[in-house]
Amino acid sequence: MIFSQKILIWYAKNKRTLPWRRTKDPYRIWLSEIMLQQTRVAQGLPYYLRFTEQFPTVQDLANAPEERILKLWQGLGYYSRARNLHATAKTIVTDYEGKFPDTYKELKKLKGVGDYTASAIASICFDQPEPVVDGNVFRVLSRYYGVGIPINSGKGADYFKKLAREVMDVDNIRDYNQAIMEFGAIQCAPKNPNCGICPLKNGCVALQKNKVNQLPVKLNKTKVRNRYFNYLVVIDSSNKTVLKQREGKGIWQNLWEFPLLETKKKIDQKELEAGIKEVISINDSPEIYQFNTNDIIHKLSHQHLHTKFWILKTDTALKEGIQLGTLDQYPVPVLIADFIKTFKI
Repeated sequence: MIFSQKILIWYAKNKRTLPWRRTKDPYRIWLSEIMLQQTRVAQGLPYYLRFTEQFPTVQDLANAPEERILKLWQGLGYYSRARNLHATAKTIVTDYEGKFPDTYKELKKLKGVGDYTASAIASICFDQPEPVVDGNVFRVLSRYYGVGIPINSGKGADYFKKLAREVMDVDNIRDYNQAIMEFGAIQCAPKNPNCGICPLKNGCVALQKNKVNQLPVKLNKTKVRNRYFNYLVVIDSSNKTVLKQREGKGIWQNLWEFPLLETKKKIDQKELEAGIKEVISINDSPEIYQFNTNDIIHKLSHQHLHTKFWILKTDTALKEGIQLGTLDQYPVPVLIADFIKTFKI
């Protein structure tokens, strides 16, 4: 029995019941694929259900305000995905008359849709013979065929895409692509896979050579940058505070946060006081205390944010202040959301 047949037989017995597996609607497949990038199914599923309830069609998503989309996305991370979703939904409605293109080539022209997502939509929705290669597929192919080429290198991307095309089941591409991804997620797991019950164990090179924990190979390209965030939670006599919307192309674009003083290193209260006027205009000398004794270290893919929240009580009426009770209405980074949940005036 060949590789693809074994994968399909395993899938028929072990696949999880997931809502996007009950449809060929490209809108819902696209939505699920974007949400599951860098995200586990267990984390992404509630978001998928909320989005499909709030925005049943691509037209609904296109017509929604960005702030509403970002609020629904809050906590899922990698917020550029949400902004790209919105932009692509508008493109589908305006340029494609509300219908997703049915070829890999056209799908790849959409914002936020790369090789993997285009292949997934083309194969699952339109039965196009395009192989998918995500992290799960990299792992299965690397281990089974004993390939040590780094998966995050140009050579590796080309090699595994070619290999995936050679071994795919062209006649049952929709199920096969979902099967090999599911196999990698459940059976050929990143850590401690149960190789003893694996249907591919007799042909798996990594198992035979005792290299299961060494494959796939990935180059370490990530250099972590440490940043030091000091959030100023300013509260006036009317229990109003200030939020500002982030701008530019950096992290958390268009999300809301408290006034931020970013420094090159950790600072104490005296140093903070010297920098307050850089970020907010207050006429008096506010009462200041530090909310969290130890830095909150919020880890992003390439950055570690060492964060302090400082509470500043002022008699200055905040002109653009908002009531503390309305903070949960704004789309904010999870770092801010966690603070809002725990902060009591």
